[in-house]
Amino acid sequence: MYEKDTIVALATPLGKGGIGVVRVSGPLVTDIANGMIGGIPEERIATFTSFLDAGGSPVDQGLALLFKSPRSFTGEDVLEIQGHGGPVVMNLIVERVVELGARLARPGEFSERAFLNDKIDLSQAEAIADLIDSASNQAAMSAMRSLRGEFSRKVYHITESLVQLRTYVEAAIDFPEEEIDFLEDPRVNSGLDALIEKISDLKNEATQGALLREGVSIVLAGRPNAGKSSLMNRFTGTDTSIVTEIAGTTRDVIDEHVHLDGVPIRLIDTAGLREGGDPIEIEGVRRAVKEIDQADFVLIVVDLGAHREDLNSHVEQLMYEIPNNAPYLVVLNKSDIWQPTTVDLSCEYVLTSAVTGVGIDVLKGRLKEGIGYTVGGEGTFIARSRHLDALQRGLEALSKGKTAFADSRAGELLAEELRRCQLALGEITGEFTSDDLLGRIFSSFCIGK
Repeated sequence: MYEKDTIVALATPLGKGGIGVVRVSGPLVTDIANGMIGGIPEERIATFTSFLDAGGSPVDQGLALLFKSPRSFTGEDVLEIQGHGGPVVMNLIVERVVELGARLARPGEFSERAFLNDKIDLSQAEAIADLIDSASNQAAMSAMRSLRGEFSRKVYHITESLVQLRTYVEAAIDFPEEEIDFLEDPRVNSGLDALIEKISDLKNEATQGALLREGVSIVLAGRPNAGKSSLMNRFTGTDTSIVTEIAGTTRDVIDEHVHLDGVPIRLIDTAGLREGGDPIEIEGVRRAVKEIDQADFVLIVVDLGAHREDLNSHVEQLMYEIPNNAPYLVVLNKSDIWQPTTVDLSCEYVLTSAVTGVGIDVLKGRLKEGIGYTVGGEGTFIARSRHLDALQRGLEALSKGKTAFADSRAGELLAEELRRCQLALGEITGEFTSDDLLGRIFSSFCIGK
């Protein structure tokens, strides 16, 4: 299919704009150029020309750019037609290209062809989509580092060391008649330890990138009138949630998307947890419990002023009621009303006042620690959950192989786990990747990419 089909798509967003770009890739590019502009433009030179319909009448004027294989994004012949960015004009150009033998591209098919033609690896292809979808400056810079291949180079470097160790182990298995037991060589264990350390470090870096790309959901939980809505408004900088002295004001789930030093966060305000109430409040509590159960992180908000005498037992009761194994932090709010001289809690906490803003910066800092984000990593690259999963499976394979080797000196078992680790790492760059996974990845791209 990739040798025969020529594809076309609008590469700029739908709607009106000063410029619109149509991208064509495949073996019919020169024929299409002849049919549309009456000739083949000089390679890599922007040529001002008219774009012609089937009758030879111009439908638009603009620039034509020709990139010959293999020196193009997809590795195939590519033609870019830059015209005026009106939807009618762009549709006329696309329809004419289809008349000349192309078909409409699938989502992500240009990037997919670049990957299949070895112009980019899979993590770089994903970085293209992540760069387009970046929700913060930090995420955009990290996606650009991945696109330049920084993540891939680290994976390849580890894979090279892994292959060297795997080759050594399998050679020792293949020549058991040698007098020297090569598996007794301390380089085997030291090589395993070095690989485990490198993959662990890479996973920690990738975790930062995954946070930048995918963000986290943080739920504000606690009793009615604990100050959850005030904290929500303090984080968002707007009156997102209604704040009154009346307990139980929040009846439904309210969420806002904010950024915490570049990390996209879905901040969720919920109804206060308590028994009873009218049917609407009961439903609100049920929804709150559901959100808490699905959260990546929970802020347990406590009203200091209302629990001067029973702070310990109140916090313990709240922790017991919250149905979540996710990380949490206790927020002792309303410190402007009462600030205890000592706090004796068996859990992590921070003192705040949502009204005055005291402690909010400390809370944000502790929150970043809680979700595992380190600010300002110059080498941070963008990553996805599947990358973290692959790295984790690689670590598990190495750990399993090390244990088997230590217990029974079984070189065959170690070699198999080294192979499994290499397969897991290969999934990141696309060296070993199923067609189903490729389909899922590229189907999430925009059409013109």
